[in-house]
Amino acid sequence: MNKKKVGSYAILGVLFFLPVAFLLMLYPSTHNYQPLDIVKAGVLDLEAFTSDVEEPIVLKDHITILGFLGEKPMSKTIEASNLKELIYDKFKGFKKFQIVIVMPKGTEAEVTKLKAEVNSYDDIRFWHFVYGNPTDIKRIYFSLKSRTELNTDLSSHDVFIIDKDLNQRGRIDDRTDNELGKGTAVYGLSGYNCVEVAEIKNKMSDDLRIVFTEYRQKRKGEFNSEIRRARDLKGISK
Repeated sequence: MNKKKVGSYAILGVLFFLPVAFLLMLYPSTHNYQPLDIVKAGVLDLEAFTSDVEEPIVLKDHITILGFLGEKPMSKTIEASNLKELIYDKFKGFKKFQIVIVMPKGTEAEVTKLKAEVNSYDDIRFWHFVYGNPTDIKRIYFSLKSRTELNTDLSSHDVFIIDKDLNQRGRIDDRTDNELGKGTAVYGLSGYNCVEVAEIKNKMSDDLRIVFTEYRQKRKGEFNSEIRRARDLKGISK
């Protein structure tokens, strides 16, 4: 065997084993990652709401992005477009994933226009709009931990991650490494601002992947609840 062939086999061997070695290095971390915090338990479900599909739209047993676009949804095309492009298109293939937007009754015609504006051809089977009266919309919103009040038109720039057990997910401590080093006071992240592309593209997308990883590990019997950063909800209020 000449030196040229030996060199070729050596290069092929390196190209084959490097990815394997890299995966083996990553393997332990998949079992010891920190699940996304529960920032509020007991989010209300959607029994009081209707939709334009026959099957009831519920939060239970789904991984949901929950939003509120208010009385004038066509004025929220930026928020809707960011959700569509940065979250829905990325996660629509995941089992039990959905986006649910809570709307006041009477906005159905404008929602139809919004759908056409945001989506001209893609499949949005897992994006739902539900309709209810102002009191029921406020009850849903007040069951969440939020950094802002619901606007008078029943809208919010923030959307929320709700897990299959009606727990709101987020970050109890959202400080950066630099802020940790400086001793900055703890602050959390309970909702994700749809106008801020970086917050949706980076933080929310990453956090949603963590939730899907957690449920995948639960199905495989590999999830260890003892490593939760939030072991209980004492002292956590809206």
